[in-house]
Amino acid sequence: EVQLVESGGGLVQPGGSLRLSCAASGFTFSTSTMYWVRQAPGKGLEWVCGITRVNVANYLDSVKGRFTVSRDNAKNTLYLQMNSLKTEDTAVYYCTTDPSKYGPRGPGTQVTVSS
Repeated sequence: EVQLVESGGGLVQPGGSLRLSCAASGFTFSTSTMYWVRQAPGKGLEWVCGITRVNVANYLDSVKGRFTVSRDNAKNTLYLQMNSLKTEDTAVYYCTTDPSKYGPRGPGTQVTVSS
């Protein structure tokens, strides 16, 4: 059974930084493409970024240059470094093996960007 547990969210001022983590188990993490998705209040699920098993990453245009996804296959952990945060980044962030609405997700971690 796929299990994903996100952490690291919080309240931060615009321009601030956060680092999210996702602990994964129940599947072969090292060979899986992984994704971060987010859901803002009152909005649908939005793909943020993905990283392949060989560390090729892709990003939503609005986060390019500000967010960096990485992975530690030895620890079965996915990371998201978020810099220069904007109010529009406020959302619940999830990691997943499938960025569609049907993909498995953990409880998520809340990121709130506000002054």
